[in-house]
Amino acid sequence: MITQEIFTALRREYAMMALDENSVTLQPTDQFHIWFQNAIEAEVPECSAMVLSTCGHQGQPSSRVVLLKEYNANGFIFYTNYNSRKGIEIGENSDVALLFFWKELERQIRIEGIAEKISPLHSEEYFHSRPRESQIGALASNQSSVIENRAVLEKKYNEIERRYSEIEIPAPIHWGGYIVRPSRMEFWQGRKNRLHDRICYKKIDTEWNIERLSP
Repeated sequence: MITQEIFTALRREYAMMALDENSVTLQPTDQFHIWFQNAIEAEVPECSAMVLSTCGHQGQPSSRVVLLKEYNANGFIFYTNYNSRKGIEIGENSDVALLFFWKELERQIRIEGIAEKISPLHSEEYFHSRPRESQIGALASNQSSVIENRAVLEKKYNEIERRYSEIEIPAPIHWGGYIVRPSRMEFWQGRKNRLHDRICYKKIDTEWNIERLSP
């Protein structure tokens, strides 16, 4: 059993930086770009990793880590199997949330928005830019489905590898990208005494409203 004393020993103060509503950019994706570049420069491990939360028609939320592959003024792009649990839930309810946590910088970014499939052409272009082994893996895995054991998966991988040993691997129709178009973004900077800085962008019509939130 983990005792309260152990959790108390884990506690730490945040005191690296500050965040002020008067110094952030007017567009949240511009602010994201600044922080993402900071994370790259600080060599934060797996700084493109983000928690994606979805909720299907039954109302049961689920979360998992996925990798951000692209972002622009319109939103944040990741790729997956459309028949996976997350793909099915997005089909039932396109409202999703993303979370980045960079402990090395004492920062997190929360994003809420709508997930939409990107164009098949864009997905296919990205698919063929991936390592060949990853392309084979996308065909071999019926993501989120039950399998008897790992040997089943490895056998299918080897079969596909042999089949396409000398030809281009086709992009599967059940695999591709989503763009999350944000309607709310929050930037969190850890501060002393748990008086953290929280700056929130909310989209009203086509404009972004910037607010400071109490920690």
